Amino acid sequence: MSPRAIVTDIEGTTSSIAFVAEVLFPYSRARLAEFVRENPEAVAPVLEQVRAEAALPHLDLEGCIAQLHAWHDADCKIGPLKTLQGMIWADGYAAGAFTGHVYPDAVAGLRRWHARGVPLYVYSSGSVAAQKLLFGHSDAGDLTPLFAGYFDTAIGAKREADSYVAIARAIGVEPRAILFLSDVIEELDAADEAGLSVTLLARDGAAAADRYPVASSFDTILPQEIDA
Repeated sequence: MSPRAIVTDIEGTTSSIAFVAEVLFPYSRARLAEFVRENPEAVAPVLEQVRAEAALPHLDLEGCIAQLHAWHDADCKIGPLKTLQGMIWADGYAAGAFTGHVYPDAVAGLRRWHARGVPLYVYSSGSVAAQKLLFGHSDAGDLTPLFAGYFDTAIGAKREADSYVAIARAIGVEPRAILFLSDVIEELDAADEAGLSVTLLARDGAAAADRYPVASSFDTILPQEIDA
């Protein structure tokens, strides 16, 4: 049975883990302090969220920067950090400092499924804003018209089954009719527990598991759709 919706992860699935680790993260880390100091009005709500998350209501500007650096270095999935990273990356994309990496086979697969009328969604630990930036400024151009919607950890943690139940409810498709794509076994376990169909992306020699369908690229996912 062909899925009625496809939900995809980003890192290691549509895009290289190296792009995030070696391009995006170093870019935001190097510019974080300067960006916060030079954009007081834009970052004021973010800093309030930092104080709330850290349970330090009187933390000053430099203290907030230090906390953000600590979260950044620990790769914490925390809302205010993700928001700030997205703001910094937006400047980088706009300046042409980089484009969003998307595997050519992922571009082809997404376009193929979209042309077939299958609604496509993104679910990533990166903020929705960051997701739209990556696909909107991708190596292949603006891919955002291919997607019907985006989800981040505001809907729930990626390793919890309830998150996938919530996504199914939000898009109005029963779980068993949704295909979820990811390179992380624990995410697939959660999606499978919620009743979704799943496929593991094992790119670049990544280890596979024998309990789920495995694909090394989007070319082998739903092969019956390629020549239909």
